[in-house]
Amino acid sequence: METFVIRILAILRRHRRTTGTVAYAVIAFAALGLAYLARYDFRVGILSRPEFWTALLVLLAVRLAVNYKLRLGMSRWRFVGVRDLVRLLAAETLGSLVFWALTWWVPIIPSVGRSIILLEWVFNGYLTGGLWLTYRLIYEKVQVRKGGALRRVLIVGAGEAGAQLVHQMQRSSVGLVPVGFVDDDPFKWGTLVHGVEVVGAVDVLGDVAADTLAEEILLAVPAASVGQIRRIVESCERTSLPMKILPNLDAALSGEVNLDSIRDVQVEDLLGRDPIELELPELAREVGSRSVLVTGAAGSIGSELVRQIAYHCPGRLILMDQAETPLFFLESSVRRDFPGVDVVCVIGDVTRAEVVENVFARYRPDKVFHAAAYKHVPIMECNPREAVRTNVIGTYLVAEACGRFGTTTFVLVSTDKAVEPANVMGATKNLAEQVVVGLQERFHGCSYSAVRFGNVLGSNGSVIPVFREQLRQGRPLTVTHEDVTRYFMTIPEAVQLILQASLLPDLRGRVAMLDMGEPVRILDLARDLLRLSGRLFRMGDTVMISGLRPGEKLHEELAAPDEEVSPTDISRVFVIGASVDHKWGLGDVWEAIEEGDLERLVSWLYSRFSTLDRRKHSRESDSAVPVTIQY
Repeated sequence: METFVIRILAILRRHRRTTGTVAYAVIAFAALGLAYLARYDFRVGILSRPEFWTALLVLLAVRLAVNYKLRLGMSRWRFVGVRDLVRLLAAETLGSLVFWALTWWVPIIPSVGRSIILLEWVFNGYLTGGLWLTYRLIYEKVQVRKGGALRRVLIVGAGEAGAQLVHQMQRSSVGLVPVGFVDDDPFKWGTLVHGVEVVGAVDVLGDVAADTLAEEILLAVPAASVGQIRRIVESCERTSLPMKILPNLDAALSGEVNLDSIRDVQVEDLLGRDPIELELPELAREVGSRSVLVTGAAGSIGSELVRQIAYHCPGRLILMDQAETPLFFLESSVRRDFPGVDVVCVIGDVTRAEVVENVFARYRPDKVFHAAAYKHVPIMECNPREAVRTNVIGTYLVAEACGRFGTTTFVLVSTDKAVEPANVMGATKNLAEQVVVGLQERFHGCSYSAVRFGNVLGSNGSVIPVFREQLRQGRPLTVTHEDVTRYFMTIPEAVQLILQASLLPDLRGRVAMLDMGEPVRILDLARDLLRLSGRLFRMGDTVMISGLRPGEKLHEELAAPDEEVSPTDISRVFVIGASVDHKWGLGDVWEAIEEGDLERLVSWLYSRFSTLDRRKHSRESDSAVPVTIQY
């Protein structure tokens, strides 16, 4: 039977205009017949009189002509909505008025009573609307069954986003069947949204899931805060059902919600801090027709920087990196997504002075975002010379070239590990910040600044990808210490902060940072990830404590106690009034930086930062080749 219905629907779709013409003709006949029967006390004999058939012929001609003029016959019945009903009302009314005029003002046409014309108008509208609705219901029912095994979905959030998703489910073939809503708004309880009942509050989600035999839970609350999402997820956990989320608030507001927007709930959704959205209306003016250089362009932060800058149409975008394959794929995606941007790829190492000199002499960049760096703490502990070479000498070479070649803006991508550093990586980034501040005193024509933030979710080597790989392999998640905490932000947030810093007028020779809320306990992060993966949290089984790695701190800070932190005009963005430590800034260390004397710089790092393990330096092999990892 179902196959037969599918074939009939297919035939009707292939011959849409003919089907519509026949259907509207039949409806006109039925509506006029019902109007005559209602007017004459349902005496069937009235339908055999000549005046009825004459009136029917006139009505058919009028209805079909008006429907054709208003393109009613081209309406796709499975997509009918409010606009189609308005068009139907207009067609019905215009047709009835023309029919009345012809039957009353054309002598050769018998007159038709006004009550019959009014009744025909009512019946025709109801029958046409009923036909549309019936077709749509049958089509949606068949489409849902064509999707294969049906999954019963309980939806959290009975607002606009939830309503749009139910509407999509009822019309698609994905096999999702909405069985109920839960919502904390008591005024919605007991109401129906597209025929689906709002059963109760989120607190009773477990009972509702059991009563409705739900097989999946969908969070359709894109405007909810992180705290609200966490509470909902904790309620969902008690059901042991898989969860998905609609995260895109912009799509919900614009009415473009669809089933493709749904994704699994991710640990980023539960971080305990609402994401920061920074407005960048001035960026297009700042980079338009200008040359922009991004070092470390193929890394996770660098590539997002490239994409956001490309979106604002720079005159030329120079991508510099020593990793050939990632740079190739980045260039391909930028050329595809932003065909109007002039993209230049440079394979090169920022620690080679001749390479940096050639790039600046050839392309004369107006703005430079320096994201090239080594960042992994344990590896840099065993490779301090290479950490200094890239993070300090590389920063100096690029920043110094900015001053000599007339670059207007230089922004260093820094890290919270530069604050009172306890490891080589943090110490080199601290020294890189000092380099930037020192060069500001030397080159007044260029605006030098640094941007400091915590761990970046999803970046190469961050804890989340490591945890996910361990989950994929079925291994326990490794946490270095039960109490270790870190600040977290997303890659888009980090890049927005970097770009915003380049626009702040009062950031010359200073460091910008983001108020990142409260630090996140890594053990809690592991617990959340296990929860979302459907695994139990068991210390020693699914989570192992591995011990702090060389150079790793329990807690990070965004600013040192002696650093002065000031607010800016941008909410939750602050600047740190950094200054050059003249004990070293004008002496041997500057000379060592300019000469690229790694041994003097490494020795100075260990002497300046007493928390560093000097034995790491003595054990380093000159032939060691560190792993190349970038921001």
